[in-house]
Amino acid sequence: MKKYVLFLIVLVFVFQGCKTSSRRLEERKVTLTLGAYTVPKEAYQKEIIPAFKKMWKEKTGQEVKFEESYMASGAQSRTIASGFEADIAALSLEKDINRLKEKGLITHNWKKRKYNGFVTRSIVIIVYRPDNPKHIKNWEDLTRDNVEVIYPSPKTSGGAMWIVNAIYGSALKNSELKNGKQDLSLAKDFLKRVQKRVKVMDKSGRASVTTYENGIGDVLLTYENEALLRQKQGKIFPFIIPDATILIENPIAVIDKNVDKHGNRELAEAFVDFVQSKEAQRSFAKYGFRPVDNEILKEFKEKYPVPTQLFNIEYLGGWEKVSKDIYGEQGVWLKIILELANE
Repeated sequence: MKKYVLFLIVLVFVFQGCKTSSRRLEERKVTLTLGAYTVPKEAYQKEIIPAFKKMWKEKTGQEVKFEESYMASGAQSRTIASGFEADIAALSLEKDINRLKEKGLITHNWKKRKYNGFVTRSIVIIVYRPDNPKHIKNWEDLTRDNVEVIYPSPKTSGGAMWIVNAIYGSALKNSELKNGKQDLSLAKDFLKRVQKRVKVMDKSGRASVTTYENGIGDVLLTYENEALLRQKQGKIFPFIIPDATILIENPIAVIDKNVDKHGNRELAEAFVDFVQSKEAQRSFAKYGFRPVDNEILKEFKEKYPVPTQLFNIEYLGGWEKVSKDIYGEQGVWLKIILELANE
């Protein structure tokens, strides 16, 4: 009987020890949910996330499990706003981050972070077919009757907004060169002539690249990093950097309401700091993104030439003005779509 009681006591201690050990093991595991736009998926999955997990493990002993979601920037922003509990939003444009701030999900001033809250940069480029059978040299060539253009829809894609901004802004730049001032009617007319040649408008920038790779269209308008990624993969993917094009700046932000609910703010803040570090910026540069860190950008200066008439979103008046004047209910782009539908 005594042996039996002793056995039960030992069994209880073993059981309690297993529970304690299991609890400690669980305490060493933490989860971080990333809601991102589609384009940087390869950079995050192949370099950035593995490097962060290694760094965090060495620093804290904790294993980080990442839950990841990638979709068109506008769609991702709306999904988070509707209840997807991402801890971090890494999106294509600040308009999509500001939607989350307006919703009350982001409560801090995300633009006060390093590099004004941006994590990567790029530019809008023109991709053409091998050997350039349509002799594409500049923006004006996209308006020819024998050229079919591919780019995504601004309704869902942040990349599409950057593309439309680049087309519209390039026309403003040209009007300045010719007439000494911006000509809004000329810019609208040029955007309309390009839009008239658009064959397919997909939901995301990545989907448009796939459409183009499937043989549809003569020209693809996209991020520079998308073309460089294909070239990195060994594909023939020639492109032109227009003299006048837009500097794309991609934001990242901790989603305050969600990290406070999940209790992982320290982890989320550390990840945002990490993606802006020199190590991560160098990784982004390898995958075709222009670094926000100027020291790292200098290391890749041969890879990333600066267009002679490069402009940023402020040249167009900033996102608030662009959202109203180009994409609003009375905006240029919607007017063009309606005009083309009635022709």
